Amino acid sequence: MMREVEQVLETDHMKTSFHTEEGSVEVINDISLSVSEGETLAIVGESGSGKSVSALSILRLLDNKGKVTGGNIWFNGQNLTDINKEEMRNIRGRDISMIFQDPMTSLDPVYTIGDQIIEAIQIHENLGKEEYYKRALELLRLVGLPDAKNRMNSFPHQLSGGQRQRVMIAIALSCRPKLLIADEPTTALDVTVQAQIMKLLKQLQMELGTSILLVTHDLGVVAEMADRVAVIYAGQVVEQTDVKTLFFSPSHPYTEALLKSIPRLEGDLKQKLEPIKGSIPNLTDLPSGCRFHPRCPYVSEKCEQEEPPTFLAGSNQRSKCWLNDPSFSDQVAASELNQETNDQVVNQIDIIPPNKKERLLNIRNVKKHYPIKQGIFARAKGNIRAVDSISFDIYRGETLGLVGESGCGKSTLGRLIAGLINLTDGKVTFDGYDLSAVDPKTMKKLRKRMQFVFQDPYSSLNPRMRIFDIIAEPLEVHDIAKGQSKTKRIIELLELVGLSQKQIQKYPHQLSGGQKQRIVIARALATDPDLVICDEAVSSLDVSVQAQILNLLKELQEKMNLSFLFISHDLSVVKYIANRISVMYLGEIVEIAETQELFHQPLHPYTKALISAAPVLNPLNKPERIELKGDVPSPSNPPSGCPFHTRCPEVMDICRREKPELREINGRKVSCHLH
Repeated sequence: MMREVEQVLETDHMKTSFHTEEGSVEVINDISLSVSEGETLAIVGESGSGKSVSALSILRLLDNKGKVTGGNIWFNGQNLTDINKEEMRNIRGRDISMIFQDPMTSLDPVYTIGDQIIEAIQIHENLGKEEYYKRALELLRLVGLPDAKNRMNSFPHQLSGGQRQRVMIAIALSCRPKLLIADEPTTALDVTVQAQIMKLLKQLQMELGTSILLVTHDLGVVAEMADRVAVIYAGQVVEQTDVKTLFFSPSHPYTEALLKSIPRLEGDLKQKLEPIKGSIPNLTDLPSGCRFHPRCPYVSEKCEQEEPPTFLAGSNQRSKCWLNDPSFSDQVAASELNQETNDQVVNQIDIIPPNKKERLLNIRNVKKHYPIKQGIFARAKGNIRAVDSISFDIYRGETLGLVGESGCGKSTLGRLIAGLINLTDGKVTFDGYDLSAVDPKTMKKLRKRMQFVFQDPYSSLNPRMRIFDIIAEPLEVHDIAKGQSKTKRIIELLELVGLSQKQIQKYPHQLSGGQKQRIVIARALATDPDLVICDEAVSSLDVSVQAQILNLLKELQEKMNLSFLFISHDLSVVKYIANRISVMYLGEIVEIAETQELFHQPLHPYTKALISAAPVLNPLNKPERIELKGDVPSPSNPPSGCPFHTRCPEVMDICRREKPELREINGRKVSCHLH
């Protein structure tokens, strides 16, 4: 069935169901979206809201248990729900292509990059062998992959995360599709690489006229990339409008709550984030009425009883909320009153400045070098300088942020401090004890005062242990509590991180991502530590859950006078949580400063580039990016002189010859010949 083309893509009341042991579950309910030629439509919402399922439904890439059960999917005038699998296979990749979230799992590890791009072209086009190679090479150059000719023979594991994502974009563009579906294309990428990918997608869109359906939970990316936005909650579109209206005048409480839960680079350090209470409902047990009403601050009896239709909230704004019903004026007035009260509460919150007089952690000239060997018994042929002569302090009650691109040595440094890996050289002193010189008995006592919160709560918790046993383990190892006192302590820890004792007998898979991370934090706090090392502790969480965890860490710091080393690549998160920030590049510290100073007046060119690359939650404010040349050099063969000079936009002759020292300038430290 064909019809007159009005949009490149239009889903008309699309419904998708999955067959489960409990019966058929409707995951997508009545979703209507449209994308015009050359336009970018962003789909946003928390994990489990139905963003990715919507994209996979359009491409008919659902597994055997999933099926589009209602509505129509119009692409270029053709109804995709009416065509057979062979016809859909011809459209998929040629006319509609997709960039998947994780390029490492999407690329075949046993085939070269060139072969994988050529394969994508061969499926849809009949060309000569030389033409296939030429087209693949052109695509790699188009997406800005350095040394494209040699990269044709590289395997996925030989490329960085940003380079792999560029290859995925090249494959997606191999047949010049009319519609590109990008599912979280910048998730887990460094801010510098993320900025490059966003710029690349916009350039390609202008050159090729491609329409983009962008699936993401990063509203900073939405502000920069999107023309229009659809907000999805529990399988339904709750708001749809242009990007400017969404950020400055959201009409649905869920959209408003998402925007309030995100730390902002341009935000006030004293302002507390407002997390969304509760979680997305189970689709097998949906609440009556509006699906968002159990979490909504403006809920009324009508919201609990009747599901709202989609109202016209503005000239180009639709919202599935009773607040937009013209006859609902009393409730609108109540909502405005609630909003005013919320703002007052936020402004009353202040941050207690840390006591910097007592130094808790002192690291001096710390190094971690890994020998390069070609065989088990072979001689080392050089070293990988993962951490190279780093020095800094952490004071009691302080949070020190540690930022830098992937591969710069942040996580390695955290593990060195915690004693999880051995030093090559240098000294780590914790509360006056030299950790490399203490006996095992003393080290065990000190270890309970230093705890680690890892990035992934899923792999940090034993799936075969109940929550009680997970939290009890460090209490037993360090002989802190037994019997009834142990149970009492576990309940106290659960309450401390905002969970109830009902969670005690559950297994990790029965908890949400945010609850799992809270359990990891409760376990870390079980030994009453003085220092907690958080390694990307919120990077895998939704913005609403991220806000809960960040607020929790701040509250715990105030209650317990905790010190944190907070490792992250998200600058807005680091700005919100940290008192001071250390910037790391290629195994070295290049700048240390108070948070406010660092963001107000960065001194090192690398710091300036990192801050300029961070997305801003304002579609009217397009930051002027400082584009870094090339990739991070190999730590096995770092450049002479300043390690940053190969990418620095302000490089001088002296930078290539002499390595700058980390010098103190007006209470802060910077390693740069410019200062």
